[in-house]
Parts: sequence; structure tokens; C-alpha cells
Amino acid sequence: MGPPALVGRGRSWVDRRLDDPMTATAPCDELTAILSGPDPRPALWEAIDSGRMAELVPELPALRMEQDPIHRHKDVLAHTVAVVGKTPDDLVVRLAALFHDIAKPRTRSYEHGGVTFRHHEAVGARMTRRRLTELGYPDDIVNDVSELVRLSGRFKGYAEGWSDSAVRRYARDAGHLLGRLNTLVRCDCTTRNRGKAEALQRQVDDLERRIAELAEADRRAAERPQLDGEAVMAHLGIGPGPAVGEALRFLLDLKRREGELPDDEIRRRLDEWWLSRRGGAAPPPTHADVR
Repeated sequence: MGPPALVGRGRSWVDRRLDDPMTATAPCDELTAILSGPDPRPALWEAIDSGRMAELVPELPALRMEQDPIHRHKDVLAHTVAVVGKTPDDLVVRLAALFHDIAKPRTRSYEHGGVTFRHHEAVGARMTRRRLTELGYPDDIVNDVSELVRLSGRFKGYAEGWSDSAVRRYARDAGHLLGRLNTLVRCDCTTRNRGKAEALQRQVDDLERRIAELAEADRRAAERPQLDGEAVMAHLGIGPGPAVGEALRFLLDLKRREGELPDDEIRRRLDEWWLSRRGGAAPPPTHADVR
């Protein structure tokens, strides 16, 4: 027997709701139940084969007739179920996996002897938003899943070489969904060629490493010492020159090591540094000391 959500699957949700308003399962809850658990594939195939999925997500069974030359499954539907089966038990990621190729029938075209699905991610994002809204999912889930579908093809071409700006743009566009997007990219590889599968995982590893390194570099570049150049010159009683830059680098390193410090402590440390730099000679009087 399948999950409880599948009981009564031969009749529409509306019919069951009219029979017993207290026990009928809402469409979004039913789809969520189908996608739950360690391996959602058996329940998903049961819902497809029984015709229930045609009521919940009518676009999904239509994928069965679409040959996918990229993934080389017998159809896009088989690839979709395989991708869903690889995902962690995260509803947003599983819904994105379920819908990530939903627009391929609508965008299919034949060019130069081959099949293309141009812009299917953008079209699919709009279809996903409409379907999830009709199913009754809350706005945050609708927004996140639709955005993941829209971004699901962004990783294509990474192996050909991305500039640092392209990596930053990928991370910026993904925003709070970056981790989930990378999970979806990893799962959207159902090839039986172990070498190709391992190569893709290494590419995602490399992308994540570069994102982390660039984020750290950007964070450091945006850092500022607690005193600016004008304050340093005023405190030490010096004019513009290399010493100001050295002082600012000292203050920035101090901030990285010890965090934000009180202003009087910052100035005391700066005096100590200046004294040691001058070989132990007393620092010149500051403007505040001049009477």
C-alpha cells in the first residue's frame, strides 16, 4: 500500500473533499507526501501510473513522450524521477527537481538535425510558479522553487572556464538558494558513465571552492581599519606618506586579529606601534597635545 496521501487516488481531490471535508488531503499536502521519505521514487511512479499525478501536476506525465538526447533516458520523465530520487529530503529541492525540466515539451524545437529546449528554464519557472500556487503552497516555497528552476541551467558551461566575475554573478544571483542550487546541479546528473559523473562532481566542488575564496577576498577588500588616514595623521602628527599606509595596515591587521576595540585602546596600540617603528623614540606630540 502506498503512502496515505495516495488512498482514494482514483477520484479527484475535489470529489473527495466534497465527500468528507475533514479528511480530504489538500493538493499541496498530497504532493508533499508523495515526495517525502528516503526514496520518493516508488510513490512518485505510483502516482504517475495511477493517473493521480495527471490531476496534481498534469505537465509531469506529459514528459514521458519527450525524448531527452542530453541525458539519454528513454524520456525526460524517467530522468526527472531519477533526479528527484537523488535529492536529499528537502521539500524545496525535491520540488525543484520535479519541475526543473517541466517546460521541455513546450520549448522543444529541431535545429541542425538535433533537438533543443531553448530557454526552458525561464519558461519552466513561470509554469512552476503557476502550478505550485494552484496547488496551495505558501509563497516562500513557491518563490524559492520557481527561482531554483529558473537558475537550474546556470551551471552549464562551467567546465569551459568561468571568470571570477562569472562565479561572483552565479553566487549573487542564487543568493540564499546557493547551497540548494548546487545540490540540484549535483543531482541533475544521472549518467551511468562513472567518469562523467565524477567529473561533474569535481566541477561543482571547484565552483564551491572558488565561491568561498572570492567571498573571503571580497570580505577582506571591503574591510576598513577603525581609524582612517586623516585620523591617523592627526593622532601621530604626521603628514601624508608611506607611514600612513603602514599604520593603516597595522590597524587593519589588529582588527582582524582582535575585532573591534574601544577608541582609546586603538590609539594606545597605534602609539605603541609608532614607537616601535621609530626605534623606541617617543612619538611626536599630537595636535591635541599642542597648547
